[in-house]
Amino acid sequence: MRRILYTAFLGLTCCLAGCGGPSQVSTDQPTTETRPITLTLLHINDHHSHLDAEHVPLLLDTGSKREPITVERGGFSRVTTAMRELAGQSPTVIKIHSGDATTGDLYYTLTEGKADAELMNTICFDSFTLGNHEFDNTDTGIKRLMDHLHSGACKTPMLSANVRFGKSSPLHGAQPPEAILPSVVLDRGGEKIGIIGLTVAGKTKNSSRPNPDTTFADEAETAQQEIDRLRALGVNKIILSTHIGYTMDQALAQNLSGVDVIVGGDSHSLLGPAALRTYGLSPEGPYPTRTTDRDGNPVCITQAWQYGAVVGELRVAFDAKGQVEHCDGTPWVLIGDSFRHQDGAPLNARELAAVKTDITQSRVLRMTRPDPVAEQRLAPYRQAKEAMGAEVVAATADNLCLRRVPGDRRDTSRSTLGDVCNKNPRVNAHGGDIQQIVAEAFLQQGKAFFNADLSLQNGGGVRVDLPPGPITVKDVYTVLPFKNTLVQLNATGQEIKNALEDAVEGVVGPALNTGCYPYAGGLRWQVDLTQPKGKRLSHLEIRAADGNYRPLALEKTYKVATISFLADGNDSFTALKSITGERRIDVGLDYAEAFLQYLENLPGKDKLLKPLPIKDYSTQKFIDTPQ
Repeated sequence: MRRILYTAFLGLTCCLAGCGGPSQVSTDQPTTETRPITLTLLHINDHHSHLDAEHVPLLLDTGSKREPITVERGGFSRVTTAMRELAGQSPTVIKIHSGDATTGDLYYTLTEGKADAELMNTICFDSFTLGNHEFDNTDTGIKRLMDHLHSGACKTPMLSANVRFGKSSPLHGAQPPEAILPSVVLDRGGEKIGIIGLTVAGKTKNSSRPNPDTTFADEAETAQQEIDRLRALGVNKIILSTHIGYTMDQALAQNLSGVDVIVGGDSHSLLGPAALRTYGLSPEGPYPTRTTDRDGNPVCITQAWQYGAVVGELRVAFDAKGQVEHCDGTPWVLIGDSFRHQDGAPLNARELAAVKTDITQSRVLRMTRPDPVAEQRLAPYRQAKEAMGAEVVAATADNLCLRRVPGDRRDTSRSTLGDVCNKNPRVNAHGGDIQQIVAEAFLQQGKAFFNADLSLQNGGGVRVDLPPGPITVKDVYTVLPFKNTLVQLNATGQEIKNALEDAVEGVVGPALNTGCYPYAGGLRWQVDLTQPKGKRLSHLEIRAADGNYRPLALEKTYKVATISFLADGNDSFTALKSITGERRIDVGLDYAEAFLQYLENLPGKDKLLKPLPIKDYSTQKFIDTPQ
């Protein structure tokens, strides 16, 4: 009860103190009279320190055919421009970031969030919800990010209604504006708009590094409590800014009363029209996704993909009672205005005209120039990043695809390389190429250090694909951006199987965390998700010195190379946590450095990195749950 009263007091204190800047209002007196209003919500999520644009192929009409054309996509300076231009088209705008601003690129390795904060402050978001990766460097990392965000004039409110900071946390007992708030109330057109932040609970506690005594309350229970509190104060237009994932957002909406809009993050879901497939992109659902709350009232759900590639523009019309009458909008895919064929050749005048017409007719691709102020702020960080990351360490002639879970239903829009990976038969059958290569790299480094028998890696710990071309230090630290070291575990075959079963349960259980899905070097299996926990993995085989596979002996002890994150039992690899004392040895080698050494040891002058043979993929057969 003390916690509930404290949360209510904190939110009210925020309102009275004006911690959200001039657009925030007091809610100390209930309001009964409201008017119809249409809001424009501009939003992003999961930019993960990806502040630079990516060069990617889009299927564009060049006049005679639709073909892959290389374009610049995303880049935070384009997000700034798009937000400014779109905001100029509406009198009632709210700008939302739904979490995971940090971790994923050398910018974070170099600045620990300062570069992200400086770029975010070129937009001045009205709210920022803590994602799970904001906790990757303990609660201190969040405080550091807050200090950077609040160093300028924006003072963006940082939200999470369900986080409970322990006494060891620098955020424990903090008061506005230095507090993480449960919600913020904004004034738009004379109307009060409530925004509530939610952080995915189990995934953050088990898959990131919050302080040990920092906990996370149930998302649905917390959301309803905060909705009820705001509505009692007369706030009848409620937005949830969540970082719990698209599937959980839909389930959450149907279990709540009084929610109007959910602006989500975490699952990196591309939502939008089916026409996106024409351009080589794979939407997971419509933008917005419409559903109802438990009372049958409309709820509109959105998400804006990943890495600053999309700015969502959602228009929501409310009636005089605060009910949603209608919602529509566009997930604007931000691209540049330079185009090249896959061989690097520029487009001729006729092709260029056809491509620009195609983009205009798409009604979802948006040619956007980078904001010059944002570019100026980014310049010194970019220079430092380029100096560190420019060294070429290997090359690949293949698309080394990213995929967490095999099959054609889970996590199938995450690849930045589009459908060349999202619909790749090898990836659908066996999982991500790059995840499998990383697992093999850890095995080989484990062999060098302690004669490892196998390695274990989680699918979510590997962050990006590698396209054909040179592989640089920057690429390696983008693939593996977290702060982990290699660990030796002396585990029995039964403990290994238990850990794998735990990880798969994290995928299909209540958490629905695709990042838990396991990969291994030197170990392979078959997966049947229709079976109960404990029986989903079968035919476990370990690779012998001669390259052939033999059954994993459950009673035998094996030397396992894994990362400190998993050895601590995180990301649902629960069984590994009990392997302690003399059975756990911290190697101390940075895991990105381990991957670098693997690349440096590739044979030949060119050091060519290739997908592994199919026989060495850890998932040999995959059966998903019924639809």
